[in-house]
Amino acid sequence: MKQGTRIYAIVAFGIFAFSFAGAKERVLTLDDYRDKMKGAWIGQMVGVSWGQPTEFKWNNEIIPEDKVPVWASDFPLRMAYGNDDLYVEMTFLKTLEDYGLDVPIRQAGIDFANSEYNLWCANKAGRSNLRRGIAPPDCSHPKNNKCPNDIDYQIEADYAGIISPGCPQEAIRLGNVFGRLMNYGDGVWAGQFIGALYAEAFFTTNINTLLDAGLAAIPTESDYAQMVRNVRQWHRENPHDWKTCWQKIRAAYSKKFNPQLRDSNGGIDVRLNGACIVLGLLYGEGDLDRSMVLSMRCGWDSDCNPSNVGGILMAAYGLKELPGKYTEKLDYVRKFSYTAYNLPTLFAVCEKLARQVVARHGGRIEKGSDGKERFVIPVQVPHPDPFIPSWKAPAPERIRFTKEEMEKQKFALLLPDPESVNDPNPTVRVQKTLDALFPGWKTSPNAPDMDPGLVDSFAMTGGTVYGLLRTHPPKRNEAVTLARALTIPVEKPSLHFAVANSPGGDFRLVVRINGCAILSTIIDDPSGKCHLCTFDISLEPWAGKEAKIELVNEPTGWYNEAALWKDIRLTAQGQEHL
Repeated sequence: MKQGTRIYAIVAFGIFAFSFAGAKERVLTLDDYRDKMKGAWIGQMVGVSWGQPTEFKWNNEIIPEDKVPVWASDFPLRMAYGNDDLYVEMTFLKTLEDYGLDVPIRQAGIDFANSEYNLWCANKAGRSNLRRGIAPPDCSHPKNNKCPNDIDYQIEADYAGIISPGCPQEAIRLGNVFGRLMNYGDGVWAGQFIGALYAEAFFTTNINTLLDAGLAAIPTESDYAQMVRNVRQWHRENPHDWKTCWQKIRAAYSKKFNPQLRDSNGGIDVRLNGACIVLGLLYGEGDLDRSMVLSMRCGWDSDCNPSNVGGILMAAYGLKELPGKYTEKLDYVRKFSYTAYNLPTLFAVCEKLARQVVARHGGRIEKGSDGKERFVIPVQVPHPDPFIPSWKAPAPERIRFTKEEMEKQKFALLLPDPESVNDPNPTVRVQKTLDALFPGWKTSPNAPDMDPGLVDSFAMTGGTVYGLLRTHPPKRNEAVTLARALTIPVEKPSLHFAVANSPGGDFRLVVRINGCAILSTIIDDPSGKCHLCTFDISLEPWAGKEAKIELVNEPTGWYNEAALWKDIRLTAQGQEHL
C-alpha cells in the first residue's frame, strides 16, 4: 500500500479471503498474523507520538492545519516508549502472560493496583479504589467512580483485538476482565468496539466492514453505538466535508455544547473521543496520514485518538506495507516504561496469546501445502454484553478484597470503610481519611476544590509518594485546620509530619499549640512542582500537660491552595505514641 492510496474494497494481502455469505472458517497465515500484529503496535506508536504535542490544547475547536506537528521519523523513539497509551495495556498483557486467559478479575485488579505509573481520570479512580480494598468490578461502579465513561479503556483495549484475530467475542470477554477495572457501561463498550475493529482488521481494510464488526460487539441501545451510527450518517450526508461532521459531533457529544449528555466528564468523554476516531477512519478513506491527522485535528484527546486510528489501519495493512518513515527509527532494544517488554518480546507474547485465543474459540493451527503454519478460525458472530449503562447501574455489591489479597498489593491502603473516601462531602472524605491514616485528628470544613480526601499516590520532586491526605481551605480568607487534643507524653515527646504544596501553588503552614503559633512558614516549590517538607517539632515544653495541637493549611491567595499531608504522628522516646 503506497502512501496516499485510498482503498474502498476488501483487500486480502496474502490472506485466504472469503465471501462471508455461508463461509464457516477464515484462514490467516501465521506470517500474515505476525505482520499485521506488528503493524498494529507500530500504528499505535506512530499515532500517539504524532499527536502528543497537541493533546488537550484544542478543546471544542479544530486544530489549525498549520499547527499539526510535522512528522519526524524519530517521534516514536522520543515519545511512544514512555507513553501511558501503550504501557498501561501492556500491564494487562503481562497479567495474561503470567496467569493465562482465564485470569480472575480480582488478580487482574491486584496487578493493576501494583502498577507504579501515574494515572488520570477513570484509570486513577479505579486503581485508587482497588488500593483502598474495593475489589472489581465494584472498583469501577458509578457510585465509587465518578467518571465511568471516560476514555481510559478505549485507549487501552487495542491489545484485546491484537491477540484475538477473527475472535471478537474474546475482545468482549477481555473487556469485562480489564475494562471493568476502571470503566462502566459506554466506557467498557468503547474498548470492546475498538477490540472488535482490530480483530476484524486481520481480514479486511474496508472501513465500513470494520465499523460493522465493531458495532456487532456492543449493545445496540448504547449511546456509544448510537454515536457510531450518527457519525456514519453525518458522513453519508457530507462525504467530502469533515468539518461539518465535526461540528455535529461537538454539538452532540461535547459537554459544553450539550449539557444534557449523560454521565460525561467533559473533553475526556469516550463518546466524544470515539466520534473523533470514527471520523478519522471514514474521512481518511484508508490514507494513513490523512486518517490520523483528521482524528488529531478534531482536538480533545488528540494523541489517543490517532493512536487508535493508526493501530487499526496499520493492523489492516501490515508492517510490510508501511512507509519507511514510520519504521526507520524504531528501537527494537529499548523497553517500554514500567514494562518487561521491548518490541521483540511484545510481539512474542502477542503471538503466544493469539495461539491460545484461536484454540479457545474453536480454531486450529495447521500447516499448509507450503509447510507454513496458519490459523483456521471459525467465523464468529459476537454476543454483546447486556445493556446496563452507567445511569442505570444497579447498586454495587460491596465486593471487597480479602486481607490476604490486600497483602499482595504493594501500595494498599487498608481502610475500615473503603466507600467512605468517595463520599460526595469533601469534609467527610477528609475526616474518614484522617480516621484511617492518622486516627485521633479532626478536620475543620474543606471546600470541594481539588478533590480533598485520600490521594493514593502523587508524583513529586524526588519520586512518587503514596498514601496522602489532601486538604483545601473552604474560602479565600479561611484556613482548614487539622486538630488533636491529648495529654502530651512525658519522655521526649515530638510531633512529626510531612506536607507538600500542590503543583504551581503554595500555602502558609501554621502549627499552633493551645492557640499559640510555634511555626509559620510558606510551603511552595519555585520550580512550579511540589516537594514533601518534613517537620520534627519537640513538644518538651508541654510534656505531661493537656494540649491542643493544630496543623493549619492557610491560603495565601486563591490558586492551588491545597495541602498534601503525610505521616502525621506523635512520638515519645522515639516510639510512636497513639
